[in-house]
Amino acid sequence: MKVALFGAGRIGKVHAASIKMDPRSELVAVTDVMAEAAEALAQEHGIAVRTPEEIFADTSIDAILIASSTNTHSDLIEAGVKAGKAIFCEKPIDLSLERALQVRQIAASHDKPMMMGFNRRFDPNFAAVKAALDAGEVGKGEMLAVTSYDPAPPPVSYIKVSGGLYRDMMIHDFDMCSFLFGMPVSVMAHGSCLVDPEIGAAGDVDTAVVVLTYADGRIATIRNSRRAPYGYDQRVEVLGSEGTLAAENEVENTVVKSTTAGVQSAKPVYFFLERYMRAYAIEWSAFVDAVVAGAPVPASIQDGVNALALAEAANRSLAEGRPVAITSDLIGG
Repeated sequence: MKVALFGAGRIGKVHAASIKMDPRSELVAVTDVMAEAAEALAQEHGIAVRTPEEIFADTSIDAILIASSTNTHSDLIEAGVKAGKAIFCEKPIDLSLERALQVRQIAASHDKPMMMGFNRRFDPNFAAVKAALDAGEVGKGEMLAVTSYDPAPPPVSYIKVSGGLYRDMMIHDFDMCSFLFGMPVSVMAHGSCLVDPEIGAAGDVDTAVVVLTYADGRIATIRNSRRAPYGYDQRVEVLGSEGTLAAENEVENTVVKSTTAGVQSAKPVYFFLERYMRAYAIEWSAFVDAVVAGAPVPASIQDGVNALALAEAANRSLAEGRPVAITSDLIGG
């Protein structure tokens, strides 16, 4: 399977490595608006730098991987559909839910696999929680708690174009809740600016809690912070009718020191590249499975719409100070 990569930045480099790791896929081209970044990645992997138009016109290219800036995603998906390519796209589809719903309609008749990049579904720890929950090992899941704290906030210049914490950061956690518990019926969001006043001045929050309520009474909570100085805090816990499931942090090493002074272990790994590198590789292999073997796509464009709809509902809830119902107009169904 020949693949062209859109985006040669940090996440593009991660995906390039994943493509190279799977013997069934071959990275053949890269494009980026930053010519120097594209040239550097092309030289590293021995591939060509090509324009988007050349990539879409090349019938030998089977698939495109979209890891460019968010504002390009929806247009590239649309162009990929028209060109008949299999499509892998990093989250989100777009910052606009209306535009995402339009893209979903455009892609509805696409006869090639299209997959969204919600890589946390493929983290072995979270996948094991999902498998155990589905197998009924703790009875019926009744409460879900997702914790996601970044070690430090991104630059305010990034915050201003990110779409805000709910669309940019918490969108992964919305997808994790959907993955484990399905779609909720309402969203209640709380948010504050406690880490950096400049983030508040940019119109965003840096500390947030969201409560998702389900039709059968189940409850999920998500906690996000842009600051956890001890490392990248990523945990999931499910309370079931017959027990609990918990995926704890991955730490820098497994050494535990126990003395009369107490018990000490290592900190969580510092950021997402260290925490989720295995997940990126597993995720790409799942996409290749879909393209070359016809396996089901494990993170669909509808999953992308659903996560963005939950983020939209959270923003409305925060602005209006009330729960927001997840209606058919939000998810397009």
